Amino acid sequence: MDPTWFLLSSLFSLIGLAVFTYGRRQRTATHLFIGVALMAYPYFISNSYVMVGIGVLLLFGMVVGQRLENN
Repeated sequence: MDPTWFLLSSLFSLIGLAVFTYGRRQRTATHLFIGVALMAYPYFISNSYVMVGIGVLLLFGMVVGQRLENN
């Protein structure tokens, strides 16, 4: 178990929990789905660089999805 992997997976899972909670309170589907994805995907990725890349893409997708929902 790589300590970097553990730290990154905990970080993205915590961000995912916050995004999911926000989405549940605001009733936005984008935040709900991105939050669940951020909490779940670290369990399936073993490479730290890939984990950061996917996490950044998911967070970018959340921002884009939020802007599309608001228009």
